[in-house]
Amino acid sequence: MRRKSLGVVALFALALLASCDAAPDDMFTGYVEGDLLFIGPQEPGRVRTLDVAEGSAVMAGQVLATLEDDIQRAELAAADATLAEARARLARAQAAQQRPEEIAILHAAERRAEAALDLARIEMERQKALVPKGAASQAALDTAQHQHDQALASLDEVRRQIDAATIAAREEDIAAAAAVLDQAEANRAAARVRLDRRALKAPADAVTQTLYYRVGELVPEGRPVAALLPPGLVKVRFFVPEAVLPQFAPGREVAVFCDGCPSLTARVSFVSNVAEFTPPVIYSREERAKLVYLIEARPTEPSAARPGQPVTVRLRGPGQ
Repeated sequence: MRRKSLGVVALFALALLASCDAAPDDMFTGYVEGDLLFIGPQEPGRVRTLDVAEGSAVMAGQVLATLEDDIQRAELAAADATLAEARARLARAQAAQQRPEEIAILHAAERRAEAALDLARIEMERQKALVPKGAASQAALDTAQHQHDQALASLDEVRRQIDAATIAAREEDIAAAAAVLDQAEANRAAARVRLDRRALKAPADAVTQTLYYRVGELVPEGRPVAALLPPGLVKVRFFVPEAVLPQFAPGREVAVFCDGCPSLTARVSFVSNVAEFTPPVIYSREERAKLVYLIEARPTEPSAARPGQPVTVRLRGPGQ
């Protein structure tokens, strides 16, 4: 959004002001000005819809116009797919390295190894009892001992396989997958923002002043589609001589008069500390050499003041 001053005084009114008699010392001539808000896209595109008309009032957040968003929707769909993939990869890294069916097979092998170990232990104990009696040879005992040791080693191997199958990926692999997920979420959020920006919305309550494009026209990057005038950005500008400048402190009330409109009340919001020559569009030729100071006042009822309208300002005293 950009702001630009509005408020060009009508030429016939200026000529009338210049030809009139000098105003009283407590009355000053000025005009109404408004700071426009220019609303446009950050990316080029064709206007799809216009939802407001010139002169219509809009509320903050109301959609003014929409632009074609096919590319932005495709980008959002791609970001959603990438995000889903990143989530699946992180879940895979955090889960067990083998599937539950494969782990069940390992548990069955564990039970088989336990049974083989029990059998080898029984046989070894039997051979130990027979050797002292001479009913079995030392070679038979050595064989039983060897088979027992083999069964014990096989059971330990199966149990280690189960432990390896149930652990997750290494910590650095999980951290890398989490970082990829964060990036995918950020890319998805950016794609969502780009899509949302294809709908141009009013930043504040305002009146639509100008529409610069119509449906189907191509809007370049950075060009405004609509110009809005919020009530809070309407102001009265007038000039006063140095002698009366101390009377116009910020917050001081002034009365504003114009042709064809009720009298208004405004409060001084800005007092320039730099003197300048009287603008020729405000005063007659005889007064142009005088140094004056710019003063701005905000109307209490901005909707009653129209930018570009010539006005007369008078200092409001107690009881006025």
